[in-house]
Amino acid sequence: MKRIAIIGCGAAGMMAALAAANSSVSVTIFEKNEKPGKKIYITGKGRCNVTNACDQTDFFDHVKRNPRFLYSAFYDYDNTAVMDFFESNGCRLKIERGDRVFPVSDHSSDIIRTLFNAVKKAGVKVLFDTEVLSVETSGQSVSAITYADKAGSSKKGGDAPIMREEFDSVIVCTGGVSYPSTGSTGDGYEFAKAAGHSVKEPRPSLVPFETKEDWCRELQGLSLKNVGLKLFLSNKDGAEDNSKSAKKKKPVYEGFGEMLFTHFGVSGPLVLTASCHYEKDKKAELLLDLKPALSEKQLDTRVLRDFDEGLNKQFKNVIGGLFPSKLVPVMIRLSGIDPERPVHDITKEERLSFVRLIKNLPITVNGTRSFNEAIITRGGVDVKEINPSTMESKLIKGLYFAGEVIDVDTETGGFNLQVAWSTGHLAGTSAAEI
Repeated sequence: MKRIAIIGCGAAGMMAALAAANSSVSVTIFEKNEKPGKKIYITGKGRCNVTNACDQTDFFDHVKRNPRFLYSAFYDYDNTAVMDFFESNGCRLKIERGDRVFPVSDHSSDIIRTLFNAVKKAGVKVLFDTEVLSVETSGQSVSAITYADKAGSSKKGGDAPIMREEFDSVIVCTGGVSYPSTGSTGDGYEFAKAAGHSVKEPRPSLVPFETKEDWCRELQGLSLKNVGLKLFLSNKDGAEDNSKSAKKKKPVYEGFGEMLFTHFGVSGPLVLTASCHYEKDKKAELLLDLKPALSEKQLDTRVLRDFDEGLNKQFKNVIGGLFPSKLVPVMIRLSGIDPERPVHDITKEERLSFVRLIKNLPITVNGTRSFNEAIITRGGVDVKEINPSTMESKLIKGLYFAGEVIDVDTETGGFNLQVAWSTGHLAGTSAAEI
């Protein structure tokens, strides 16, 4: 009987096991944590954004790196198939804003339980507290894995015994290096390198930004809804003035939604999505539109009306209706207008400049936060060395990769988990073929 080892009992790993177990093969999952799906548990703020219910053709618009690589995997097992799997296994789902799909219960534990129950029902052997140390090859084929049985050592005392088992195929589903507390510590990259694979530099993605401006930190805790955000990138060679030239250029990202000010800069859904377009070797600037529903002309009409109604009032007492109270003193300071000035004394040029500030509030990005705060990892095993029709290594027969360990990443909204389901399913199906 063909023997398949799967390293990692997360989304990709469990889906690969289920797909492989449908054939007459022996499947074993090796998981170094004490339970399955530790990273699934924290996704979607503990609610688990299972997938996205968008049209099939729209899915690839949200994949930021190597979307074509995913064609076979996605069409083999798409978002509809994922939703059908959970529904048919008793986990009811719902679709929310942006086509995001969640369990009706709003508990990620229900997703994990449904998956793991299916894995057990399929007869898959799962070894917890078991850390894979190496993937062995013989010639150009997988031959065995070595692993440390931490569970055995805790029972008997002493060091974890080193074990070796022979397998016909190995599927690496170890994730990236984001949220290392969940067990994602880059093991899969080392297995890939040892087999001769190239690994694109891992970087944090879907991660908050650290910013230059002190006023961002002054606004810590302030959440803004229904705002617009643009991200501009330019060269670091000093040849361009970032703020001026960036406004003339096309943004690499433009979105609408919610963001949050923090003690280090900015976060929230808009910022996290913008971060997957960020390049660390470029200058980066955000332009925040506080009134995206209004054009500059419409906003100027609104501001002029407020000025007319409070003609003899001080500037600081007229603009309160435009912003949350915490933001008012910051906007006054950035405008350069004396807060004590009566509005009838403010010139048209000053007013128009204030309007432009509201529509184009600049924020300088110093960098991203660390992997500890990144939802996913950008980078990973080079897709040029993986067969997209099977997820099998082009270098080593019987070696497969699935999920976040591969150099594929997406925007927020359930797309990254869909990548895990799709690539895991294809890897499992392919590895089980006799």
